Amino acid sequence: MEFLCYHRDRPGSLPLRHALLEEHWSYMDRYEEEMIARGPTLGDDGATLTGSLHILDLPDPAAARAFAFDEPGYQAGAYRDVLLRRWRNLLGRTMWDFPGGREDGNRYLVLGLGAGPAADLDVPADRSELIAYGPLLSDDGTGWLGTAVLLRAPDREAARAVLTADRYADVEVHDWRFGGRS
Repeated sequence: MEFLCYHRDRPGSLPLRHALLEEHWSYMDRYEEEMIARGPTLGDDGATLTGSLHILDLPDPAAARAFAFDEPGYQAGAYRDVLLRRWRNLLGRTMWDFPGGREDGNRYLVLGLGAGPAADLDVPADRSELIAYGPLLSDDGTGWLGTAVLLRAPDREAARAVLTADRYADVEVHDWRFGGRS
């Protein structure tokens, strides 16, 4: 089962996040084989951390909750909240398989939080800029709760346009970059 876990930073938690960086990475090293994508979200300045995204393949919802809530930053109070949802990997690859590489261009996390009938269940025809794409689902995998996308795009507006307009209660667009030690 695939899960999306997005820890949102508590305001003023940057010194704590920095102090816990090695503990965070060591914790994530334990999940290296399960990792589909990972990386920080950034503020408008392109440098200030605002959150930490991880998409993983784990055995069940209990394992996903343990991953999310045992994370050192969460345990220390660095995060204001956690979005944890089942997710379906419609591209069938990891971020490391993205042919566009790690560095060139602007990268974004787009979270479409659902309302009403399911939307964007099919991968867009032009996949070339998609790093990860799939629906957010209920714990049992039957209820559509939204769509999550990692992509390379020229700007936030272009990133937002990957999801169908007016089909979501809310759409968040976050600057994002590939995470990990290397």
